[in-house]
Amino acid sequence: MAAQNGKDLLIKIDLTGGGQFETIAGLRATRIAFNAEQVDVTSLESTGGWRELLAGAGVKSAAISGSGVFRDAASDERARQIFFDGEVPGFQVIIPDFGVVEGPFQITSVEYSGSYNGEATYELSLASAGVLTFTAL
Repeated sequence: MAAQNGKDLLIKIDLTGGGQFETIAGLRATRIAFNAEQVDVTSLESTGGWRELLAGAGVKSAAISGSGVFRDAASDERARQIFFDGEVPGFQVIIPDFGVVEGPFQITSVEYSGSYNGEATYELSLASAGVLTFTAL
């Protein structure tokens, strides 16, 4: 697989609850991480004393983060409203030449900052809040 542009990793938010996804405006840096907890079932009978893990047992989760320039677009307004209302709407993450991850996420953190002679910036953190699907590109 060839190298990919970082700008092609997109975080999209469902603006209406009806599957109308729009890229969150102003994002310059994005990241998604997948996690699966381990369930250790090692016992005295484990061969050679090696750790054994129970397949398919742990809690799975995903975390999304992004930062960028505050633009006051419809997607910015929707993200703010989601945070303050405690909603868990649908999001999509487009991973170039890999696929699309889609499912409910909760916005767990929104931070705004700015300097006197610079642009206003923001950072978002999201946590998965249900089943995620993956569609290969």
